[in-house]
Amino acid sequence: MNIFAAIRVALTALRVNALRSALAMLGVVIGVSAVIVMVSVTEGASNAIEEQIASFGANLLIIRPGSSAFGGRRGGAGTATFMNDEDVEAIRNEIDGIAAVSGEMSGTSTFVADGVNWSTRIQGVHAEYFETRDWFPSSGRTFYPEEVNSGARVVLIGQTLARELYGASDPIGQIVRVGTTPMEIIGVMSAKGQSSWGQDQDDVALAPINTVRDRILGYDLGVRDPVFTIYAEIDASANADMVTADLEDLMRLRRNIQPGAEDDFSVNNLGEFIRARNETESQLGLLLAAAAGISLLVGGIGIMNIMLVSTTERTREIGLRLAVGAKRADIRNQFLIESVVLCFTGGLLGLLIGIGGAAYIDSLDQFPIEIQPTVAFIAIGASAFVGIFFGFYPAHRASRLDPIEALRFE
Repeated sequence: MNIFAAIRVALTALRVNALRSALAMLGVVIGVSAVIVMVSVTEGASNAIEEQIASFGANLLIIRPGSSAFGGRRGGAGTATFMNDEDVEAIRNEIDGIAAVSGEMSGTSTFVADGVNWSTRIQGVHAEYFETRDWFPSSGRTFYPEEVNSGARVVLIGQTLARELYGASDPIGQIVRVGTTPMEIIGVMSAKGQSSWGQDQDDVALAPINTVRDRILGYDLGVRDPVFTIYAEIDASANADMVTADLEDLMRLRRNIQPGAEDDFSVNNLGEFIRARNETESQLGLLLAAAAGISLLVGGIGIMNIMLVSTTERTREIGLRLAVGAKRADIRNQFLIESVVLCFTGGLLGLLIGIGGAAYIDSLDQFPIEIQPTVAFIAIGASAFVGIFFGFYPAHRASRLDPIEALRFE
């Protein structure tokens, strides 16, 4: 019996017992569809997290003042002395392995252009801020270091602010009033989208830090040239842990923190978040693989059970085939092909249901979905493997029947 004839006979046998065949492949259908949905949701969530981390900038250290302690009592967050431009310069000049560093201070101000008002966040930054955050304008330019030093009245605006103030018009070169200060728009930042906590990262304006400090916000924080946050990008060739340790030592020295005393600042390394994400993703992948394995195992046991029942019911048919000259390999291949067709069909149905389920979840806009083509091929291949593995014993058992005893079977 050739392979095509064996497939035709297998399909006929499965069609005769359609309900039983459908129930047998149900375990494979559920297993494959569950794998497709779970992997799609996991991949989508992983990509969304990776995009959020990337939006902060690669190899980024974030330095902020923490709370202060006096006589065993801790003050509230932000009560420690603010950092300043001298700290930024010290990090730039004294720490090896720093590719770029920028201070940042921010507040809210009203932007007025052509009679349109829009209140948004304005950030005062140094010229290297764009490199530290890996965020550059989609049109126009960034400001120069000399513009930071002179407090030039120039500003870059985010996509949301550009749309609200100017609609479809080009804002480059336009004059916008920020509070009471007229400023020239020199660039529009590339789109960033929403952050993980729902903040619109494109509803923002960026200006030289001296301009924001002196002309826009006018904060009196008791520190000369204060900054709220320092962003430092670690060079790709540098040891991140060593750079972080050196930076912490420098900050303790500059802030006169005695040995053994608690730091009144914090240094957060986004590389740690990336490592934690990778570890979590690996663990989640193992859990998904285990769940998929269990689902397919249950489905395979169901397939084996049905095939054993089928060989018992068709014992006389097997004896008749052997009696008229069929080889034992023909009998084995016939039942093995029936098992593979059963599992392959179940895998195909599971794939369609899984893709449909993932598409439905995606339409709800509750979870990001990423369907990987390789997962589909793996699921179909795994279902075919289950058919071969769990179908081999019933097929082999059928091929070993004695023709005379099989013809006598009632």
